Amino acid sequence: MTISMREAFERGTDAFNAHDMERFAEVVADDVVVVAPGMRCAGKPAFVEFYGGWLQAFHDAHIEVHHVHFLDDIAVEEGTFSGTHDGVLPTPNGEIPPTGRSVSVPYIHVLRYRNGLHVSFNLAFDRLLMLEQLGLIPAPAPAR
Repeated sequence: MTISMREAFERGTDAFNAHDMERFAEVVADDVVVVAPGMRCAGKPAFVEFYGGWLQAFHDAHIEVHHVHFLDDIAVEEGTFSGTHDGVLPTPNGEIPPTGRSVSVPYIHVLRYRNGLHVSFNLAFDRLLMLEQLGLIPAPAPAR
């Protein structure tokens, strides 16, 4: 049975927040493509590795969806990712060891669907803000 795009979106969001990658993968196509700052990967195993890496790096990872807009086969999601960085975070430039710091970073996700399954994730977020919150780069000086 094919589920609706909205139901696939809600199941994916709930599974991510429950840290259940197996359940998240149930609403993802085998040929899914993920594009995020500095990287691109394809296939369900790569999808699980990418999003699972965030869950391993932030034991209390949580996304709060502020708005989601559906049109044809596309959903555009505006939200905030938050969590405590207490695990290794894999990145395209290498691993970031745990900092113990908390982050709260806005993001935009453009999602595409086919037959009730996610077929692409295009993620944009403020990497500079995240690096500042992790203490890896200095925060900007206050304006004078």
